[in-house]
Amino acid sequence: MFMTQTMRWFGPSDPVSLRDIRQAGAAEVVTALHEVANGEVWTREAIAARKHEIEQAGLGWTVVESLPVHEEIKTRGPAWDQLVDRFCESLRNLAACGITTVTYNFMPILDWTRTDLAWPLPDGALALRFELEMVAAYDLHILRRPGADASYTPAMVEAATRRFHAMDEAARDRLERTIIAGLPGSEESFTSTALLAAIDTYADVDAERLRANHVAFLAAVCPVADELAIQLVVHPDDPPFPIFGLPRVVSTEADVAALFARVPNPSNGLCFCAGSFGVRADNDLPGMVDRLGDRIGFLHLRSVQREPGGAFHEAAHLEGDAGMTEIVAAVHRLQQRTGRSIPMRPDHGHQMLDDLTKATNPGYSLLGRMRGLAELRGLERGIAHATPGIS
Repeated sequence: MFMTQTMRWFGPSDPVSLRDIRQAGAAEVVTALHEVANGEVWTREAIAARKHEIEQAGLGWTVVESLPVHEEIKTRGPAWDQLVDRFCESLRNLAACGITTVTYNFMPILDWTRTDLAWPLPDGALALRFELEMVAAYDLHILRRPGADASYTPAMVEAATRRFHAMDEAARDRLERTIIAGLPGSEESFTSTALLAAIDTYADVDAERLRANHVAFLAAVCPVADELAIQLVVHPDDPPFPIFGLPRVVSTEADVAALFARVPNPSNGLCFCAGSFGVRADNDLPGMVDRLGDRIGFLHLRSVQREPGGAFHEAAHLEGDAGMTEIVAAVHRLQQRTGRSIPMRPDHGHQMLDDLTKATNPGYSLLGRMRGLAELRGLERGIAHATPGIS
């Protein structure tokens, strides 16, 4: 029993084609109807058309990444009931088309966040990078969020201020666009003015309330997902700590275990992202697979290299701080024990080789992910070969 190999595809406008993905060795794609506005229903007709397009290319589609959760669900705003009903209707339409796994996240306002989309590596490839110092520089001096100083240490405020004054206008503009323009798969993009207004809608939502709103959402949608035999898998926070004064509540093993305890429905599951969880040194990644494995329905296998001062960058898939050999070994044990083939995808590959001269989605160029997929495939086969009684 081996992992189901997939790649993320952003639909017909993706520079990476379905043909490319098939040649890279994937059996399926994970994708979404990115053209549908957040909070609107995914119709059965649109889902079926997209699935037909994928199958015509010789690939499968059983995992959605992602079905957006509207901000008014996260804040429990006045449109909560209507938006939850729409989410459930989308689930029914997805199930009718053979989708079995639906990824979502509960991060307030901003999805995954980076401060550099083309950080040069020693070998000439480009990686995604996050620097808390640059986030602070944007927060304090470009966004100018009221009370932002309280989110950082005095030393970080001083360093961020020096960093901001050393940047020219082009660098400041690039930083702003990188943080708020919306990365691939993000649900929204903003101007700084709009971001400030959005942050203000969370003025009364602290971590405790966000957790309660998450539980309320799952309590409403999981019974529907249970009936449909769909597993909802939550993607962890990226990065796994608060930014811009906004709480984040799916960052640690304890966060996830508490969520499962409060909503024990079979459909309440986890997208195990080794990169997101791996930013925190206190997350034991192989141990999390062992302890949470029965709830894991989808795998993002990537590694980050942690740096001093809260920075990190995307490492090659078998390098960095993740301990990928131990993670894949734990996944292999889980699959043999449960008889499941868990969908996985390589994530946030380096921009390298010919892709350096092409227009690509940051983190989602073809060749870096193809390298990652090949490395992960070989690693899993090697672990299986070395395990007595398993082939």
